[in-house]
Amino acid sequence: MKRIAILGSTGSIGTQTLDIAQHAPDKFQIEALSGGYNSQLLIEQVKKFHPKIVSVATKELADEVSRNVSSSTKVLYGEEGLMEVAASTDADLVVTALVGSQGLKPTMAAIEAGKHIGLANKETLVSAGHIVKDAIRRKGVSLLPIDSEHSAIFQCLNGENRSQIDKIILTASGGSFRDRSRGELEGVTVEQALQHPNWSMGAKITIDSATMVNKGLEVIEAHWLFDLSYDQIDVLIHPESVIHSFVEFVDNSVIAQLGNPDMRVPIQYALTYPDRYPTPTNRLDLAAIGKLHFREMDYNRYPCLRMAFESGKQGGTSPTVYNAANEIAVARFLKGEITFLQIEQIIDAVLQKHETHSNPHLEVIHEQDIWARAMASSIVF
Repeated sequence: MKRIAILGSTGSIGTQTLDIAQHAPDKFQIEALSGGYNSQLLIEQVKKFHPKIVSVATKELADEVSRNVSSSTKVLYGEEGLMEVAASTDADLVVTALVGSQGLKPTMAAIEAGKHIGLANKETLVSAGHIVKDAIRRKGVSLLPIDSEHSAIFQCLNGENRSQIDKIILTASGGSFRDRSRGELEGVTVEQALQHPNWSMGAKITIDSATMVNKGLEVIEAHWLFDLSYDQIDVLIHPESVIHSFVEFVDNSVIAQLGNPDMRVPIQYALTYPDRYPTPTNRLDLAAIGKLHFREMDYNRYPCLRMAFESGKQGGTSPTVYNAANEIAVARFLKGEITFLQIEQIIDAVLQKHETHSNPHLEVIHEQDIWARAMASSIVF
């Protein structure tokens, strides 16, 4: 039985991870959960899975949870609570499914505690890839990707000589506005942006899919996960989201990983690696699908993806700033403060003002993250 802690148990990845655990109670023991502000869902999860430790965002929420769960579950809150969920249990593997840069510190704490990592928090590698990879090597733990695209590449590379990779191709659905021109993006609403055609995801990542920032973060993450140069990473629009990504080798052979767009498959693979077990998901029926379609990436249509490549190649604190500026811009869009197209304008403006710090320590990364957020918040149109 594998013991698991989940950072972000009430979000999309967290709830689907628990769905997998519920379908295989003989294989998984839930040791700890963090649930942010969704105390009601967390209470339900505690009653069902009986973790030893849970954490919420505030003391008030912790008091509420404590009143509604068994005294055998320790209830914590804030950053201290996140750190305990990450590092202070008997968990073998920590699923890091927090949204945004808040995932970095607890993920690092889990690594330092010798936990294997199921990574669903892109921003951890985007902001501090060099530090995370060094810690992974030093502690001898595994970093198992949960994103469908990175899981696909990881699976395609099983048993392969990585020096013989020519390039990897990350597929992109195109998001909620993939069939609209740039001119047709004027005046789109939050509700429209949240209507993803293929995947069931949280609000922030759904907006990121529409702007292609999500794919940009995945490009930077893939650079660190697979030790590839940015010239070895391509992106292709694939509306059906059946081919999750693929690898092209030096002999022009291509290996791809296919499946229905259901995050429970890559989540379970990270939980059970190197083994595979049946999942509570539907089989892929290619005959029923009939056709698969592909489009070349248009970097003028999706400037946020172009900026991600540029930030990644610049290195240092540039990816941190790219990510932080986007987090603020998306939050402002969801609140109705800015338009959809102003998200990319904010990211570009903050990057233009940023002076890159090379090979930064965590303190510098934190400082630049704060600076970028303040800058993105101050831009007025």
